[in-house]
Amino acid sequence: MKRKYILTAVTAIITICLIRIGMHFFQTDYSSKNIKVGFVYIGDSGTPYTNNFIRSQNELEKYYSDNVTTIAKYNIPEDNCETAIRDLVDQGCSLIFGTSFGYGEVMKKLAVENPGIQFCQATCSNANVEPVLSNYHTFMGRIYQGRYISGIVIGMKLKELIDQKKITPDMARIGYVAAFPLAEVISGYTAFFLGVCSVVPEALMTVSYTNTWSNTTTERKLAEKLIDKGCIVIAQHSDTTGPATACETASTRDGKLVFHAGYNQTMTDVAPTTSLISTRINWTPYFVAATEAVIKEKKIESIVNAQIFGNDAGAGFEEGWCDMIGLNKLIAAPGTKEVIDSKIKQFKSKGIIVFEGNYMGVNPFDPDDIWNLKNPYIENALQSAPSFNYVLRDVISVE
Repeated sequence: MKRKYILTAVTAIITICLIRIGMHFFQTDYSSKNIKVGFVYIGDSGTPYTNNFIRSQNELEKYYSDNVTTIAKYNIPEDNCETAIRDLVDQGCSLIFGTSFGYGEVMKKLAVENPGIQFCQATCSNANVEPVLSNYHTFMGRIYQGRYISGIVIGMKLKELIDQKKITPDMARIGYVAAFPLAEVISGYTAFFLGVCSVVPEALMTVSYTNTWSNTTTERKLAEKLIDKGCIVIAQHSDTTGPATACETASTRDGKLVFHAGYNQTMTDVAPTTSLISTRINWTPYFVAATEAVIKEKKIESIVNAQIFGNDAGAGFEEGWCDMIGLNKLIAAPGTKEVIDSKIKQFKSKGIIVFEGNYMGVNPFDPDDIWNLKNPYIENALQSAPSFNYVLRDVISVE
């Protein structure tokens, strides 16, 4: 009887050893695998929007220093990007990241032609539109969360000025330099405004469109006009430091009371006495996960930590896809840092609904399309790209 038990135990041990040997034999060693990863940029390191992507590219290179060779194409216009992307294909890239919305159509076209290459397009929403391709993906961080917190920071500063009797509530006027009348932009400036109004409900906002993503002169001039009209806050969804520079000049040279909220990078270097806070999408988690998936020959969405919609991925503070940066403690209202930390925790626990309140929103391209925010709008419920496309009646004006 004892011999039977011993024989069974020995057999089990041998079986386990054989399984482990087999697993080791068949397991792929990815540590020595090297791939080329391509990046297509609408600007270069001189523009905050592109520089934010470059920052994450650099972090990817450090993370996979032995596995990844990167190739970048800079200053590629959206309407003439095919040659640059094809060149990345010809250079042997296994993974290509597009970083501007307007690249999406060409990226998907080339994905059809090159099924062995993974194409990942930031800020776009066409991955789940037919034809759905296994090698074409979209992704974006929930930047409305960061803009909402930026608005709270600005609201706290306005309230401090009101409490100090430096301004009256009816002087709480905000100017917003915006690129295009797209859902991404409208969602962002609405979230920012609602953040301000959560602290100073009397605030009003004027939006001026540049109709370009990146033009320092245009952005600065529009900011200057908004300041001249009485705006004491300038925020932006545009790609340069032009608005921040306008605020700093108006303050230090002209003695005007004005503050600034930035995007993509801290702007206290160009506006040290006026820029209060910035926010950005952190692209690094997606870059790293998508690259890992390609190296390990897995589906990208199976690796990415995010909310997944088919071939589309999005996340916010809960997965580190959104950052608050450049808080200017020298001029921020007391307690601002603590409030920022508290709001980030709330976003992580899904405890904040931004798009709600006693407001009526009107679609700027269809006046019959109206959304009553007493019925909360859940942003990013169906896709990673923003979809809120309503201008709040009576409180936000558009120039």
